Amino acid sequence: MFSLDISLLVDSVLIFFLAFLIDAVFGEYPDRIHPTIGIGKVIAYLKPKLKNANAKIEKANGVLLALGVMLLVSVPVFLLLFWLRQSFGSIPYIIVGAVLLKATFAVKGMGQYTKPIASALKKNDLGEARKWLPFIVRRDPNTLNERQIISAAVESIAESTTDGITSPFFFFALFGVPGAFAYRVVNTLDSMVGYKNVENKNIGWFSANLDTIANYVPARLTAYLMVAASFLLRENWRESWRILQRDKGKTASINAGWTISAMAGALNTQLEKQGYYVLGDDHGISQEHITKALRIMALTAVLFGLVVVLPLLALRIYVTGV
Repeated sequence: MFSLDISLLVDSVLIFFLAFLIDAVFGEYPDRIHPTIGIGKVIAYLKPKLKNANAKIEKANGVLLALGVMLLVSVPVFLLLFWLRQSFGSIPYIIVGAVLLKATFAVKGMGQYTKPIASALKKNDLGEARKWLPFIVRRDPNTLNERQIISAAVESIAESTTDGITSPFFFFALFGVPGAFAYRVVNTLDSMVGYKNVENKNIGWFSANLDTIANYVPARLTAYLMVAASFLLRENWRESWRILQRDKGKTASINAGWTISAMAGALNTQLEKQGYYVLGDDHGISQEHITKALRIMALTAVLFGLVVVLPLLALRIYVTGV
């Protein structure tokens, strides 16, 4: 018979809100202690050992790479938190859980990389703006003009709202802190091996598809909540809705176009990755769009927590008791 463990629900909610507070106050953890950096090092170590001249074997090894690293990371997190709660009670469990959960998402961190771009452009310093761009996109900054730099920053903010914030939230709601870490492994794998070039097309095929599947629901929920955030911030929410419906399918990724098009409409501007896509209508663009995009991202994260995470947490605990 289903039952709702109120104490477990309260603990999970406190973990979530404390993690959000840690992010708001401190931003990203230093690289030397950041779990995502450690995950990247594990992937970089294992990848060459799993490469194989036989495409089928290499694809199978790609599955092992993804599942193996997910288990390597999420199982110890689960065991640590289980031990803390059973042995020391709720307070250590909540504190450690929040510290760990914070490592899986970044709200303030996006501003740490994009606000300097806006500041540099306000001073008409393209060179300084270009120095910050490689932290958030893979495009060659030296080939981009001011408009393209702003567009790249806003696109990154929009897309990162899903894979850097709401997707970890979603999997935390479904599977707890270990679930958020499992998602972070999938997303890190995709960023490292999820490409269709010769080097990665076999070893990374499973990771790329797994990332697409993992982001499918969160991307769509996030886009709709981005429209709501635009309404609350008095941005152009009607245009956000219209452009979302019109342009969401114009990107190669079946997920990225949702939040980027919603953001383009909300800011009443056009976002373009040359040679790949053009989303939104051109009504001009300025460095102020970066600041506005960050506000929309932050409020979307809050709304996702309230509208998606809390109900899913209650449902999970009601159904599973854990």
